[in-house]
Amino acid sequence: MQPTGRVTIGDVARTAGVSVATVSKVINGRYGVAAATFSRVQEVIDQLGYESSLVARSLRSHRTNVIGILVAEFEPFSTELLKGTSRSVQGTGYELLAYSGGGRAGSDVGWERRYLSRLSGTLIDGAILVTPTVVDAQYGIPVVAVDPHTGPSGLPTVDSDNFAGAVTATEHLLSLGHRRIGFLGGRTDLESARLREEGYRRALQVAGIEPDPALMRIGGYRPETADQPARELLTLPQPPTAVFAANDLSALRTIDVAQSLGLRVPEDLSVIGFDNVPESALSTPSLTTISQPIQQMGAEALRLLVDLIHGTERESTHLRLPTELVERRSCRAV
Repeated sequence: MQPTGRVTIGDVARTAGVSVATVSKVINGRYGVAAATFSRVQEVIDQLGYESSLVARSLRSHRTNVIGILVAEFEPFSTELLKGTSRSVQGTGYELLAYSGGGRAGSDVGWERRYLSRLSGTLIDGAILVTPTVVDAQYGIPVVAVDPHTGPSGLPTVDSDNFAGAVTATEHLLSLGHRRIGFLGGRTDLESARLREEGYRRALQVAGIEPDPALMRIGGYRPETADQPARELLTLPQPPTAVFAANDLSALRTIDVAQSLGLRVPEDLSVIGFDNVPESALSTPSLTTISQPIQQMGAEALRLLVDLIHGTERESTHLRLPTELVERRSCRAV
């Protein structure tokens, strides 16, 4: 008879006609089980789809062989990161558990501590924290931070070269002849946003152009928070001829706002973003952007975390990956 609900070790024992102790030996690879019995029990396990719970596995071996990926919310950046980790985990012997508080955390400082307190010890052996607000070396399990709010610290970290990417974006607009270049910045609490603004300023200064505060707004990295700042930029008495938005979601909203105002992109306004999330290639026009290797960042974070769990020595535990320009159709020469 096929069990209903969650399959238990008792269900396996009854179906195979053996004791629970025998099933336990098979599951844990212990000696003392005849080959024929071992095969029969394994066949029943596969047939019923039995899996021991993570908590039970942790209590037995103090390991779950599960790595947690903790995010404040699932948005384009974190979902791209997950693609990289899911590819990289193959062959490591680990499983992945993606966890979010359902968007409730938002920008709330310390969300990662609360998440880890729920999962570490019994559910996961280590964690990748995506844009954590607090970088604390005392988490109790191995942890790798991806693009932490305050930048690299003592915690193993993976990020991309935000400053160089912003320089490249601004230089691209300058090379097209633009001189009034607006900037739609990210969240003020993020080091990545600060570095992107710094890169924008530096590229202008090298070109002999003093950054104009009137052409700069905070977009907040979200479409809904970028809408009004983008509208303010584009309705100035002397509006910019180009806008560098500090992430793709803000850039895409800038295009929407421009079109709602009767402006054509790129004929009347050039727009460049940052990240190269999949949505950037699907917009009309397709978005020119700075690509940071988000999936590779996820893959590298996974490899770094596995090394930390295994105690493998690394020359450096801070990986900064390069960015590059991806030219599409949202920019043109003036």
